[in-house]
Amino acid sequence: MKKFFLGITCLLLLGVFPAQSRNKKENRIPVLAWFSIPAENTDLDRYLELREAGFTHSFSQTKKADEVAKALEMGKKTGIKLIISCQELENAPEATVRRFKGHPALAGYFLRDEPDRTAFDGLSKWARKIESVDNKHFCYLNLLPTYASLEALKTNSYREYVNLFIKEVNLPFVSFDHYPIVGEGIRSDWYENLEIIADESRKAGKPFWAFALATAHDPYPIPTLAALRLQVYSDLAYGAQGIQYFTYWTPIGTIWNFHQAPITETLQRSEVYDRVREMNKEIKNLSFVFHGAKVRSVSHIGKEIPAGTHRLTSVSAPIREVSADGAGAVVSEMENDGINYLVVVNRDLHHNQKITVKCDNSVSRVLKDGTIVSANRYIPTLDVDAGDVLIFMWKK
Repeated sequence: MKKFFLGITCLLLLGVFPAQSRNKKENRIPVLAWFSIPAENTDLDRYLELREAGFTHSFSQTKKADEVAKALEMGKKTGIKLIISCQELENAPEATVRRFKGHPALAGYFLRDEPDRTAFDGLSKWARKIESVDNKHFCYLNLLPTYASLEALKTNSYREYVNLFIKEVNLPFVSFDHYPIVGEGIRSDWYENLEIIADESRKAGKPFWAFALATAHDPYPIPTLAALRLQVYSDLAYGAQGIQYFTYWTPIGTIWNFHQAPITETLQRSEVYDRVREMNKEIKNLSFVFHGAKVRSVSHIGKEIPAGTHRLTSVSAPIREVSADGAGAVVSEMENDGINYLVVVNRDLHHNQKITVKCDNSVSRVLKDGTIVSANRYIPTLDVDAGDVLIFMWKK
């Protein structure tokens, strides 16, 4: 990991943070656009627009290798990395990988979305064929959520499903989707899903990537900025090392009634484009906190805590108290590059919440633009927007 710029490093050696500074670590949390720019719309302007929205990676479900080649060239011109997919990758994997493995815009190879247990053996064999030609770019697939039935999983439990995937398919990282906001509420099993994915990934020594829903469809509402923040900051608090959005482009002709994607069926931007762009700006600004971080603990506070989670019982010095007066919050302690972080996410989708964090003078706050200020410049009890985050840091 790259170190803080020289001014911060010197002050760390003195055991304090500056009154106000800005972190300049360059590592970024990858941000992936799922169902991205279609083959028929692949051009420079569209890829510049994707970059403007803050995406670093793109996944378009292209069907032909020549379509992949064109998209990779747009990625090269704009700095967007691509996870590629085409019929040739499945039918002639070695030859297709040889064709694309040297391209500078290549990130990895897409295998399958939401496979059940019976597909694991074939997916493993496919991945090994790809890796025999190219072991520098990852193979990627995405797992089902906890609300999938056991019949759909083809296992006895969700944890078994994740565990067997990690052991049998053995890809570089775990990816799963879970779209928690349904109507006006939040699925009761969302945080349990994060708990299982984070735990199984940690035990296997693998990172995981998670999702936020960017496109309304039955029964999911048009995402607000609060909804995006709640999903993204909860994912990051649990240790996610990549954020993915479903979808960027509006899927056409499905039974799900997709609408209000960042890019609509009329090929224009919706209001969600601006919300996603703002969210991605925040991810970029705060990547120095989350990229490469090791989560030490994740707990919850509030009158009630979500199923499958743990109630906060203690905090690490120099933090003295973390409390909330409303629906509650996620409380994550993590370490990154010799610095401790406390991440507190307002778990309420619809309402601001007063969150109290008491600490001593050695603690600093990380603001949403990445600025670092002394925590004692703020009162200990703050009114935190719905789904939003507070971040504190101190020397290890």
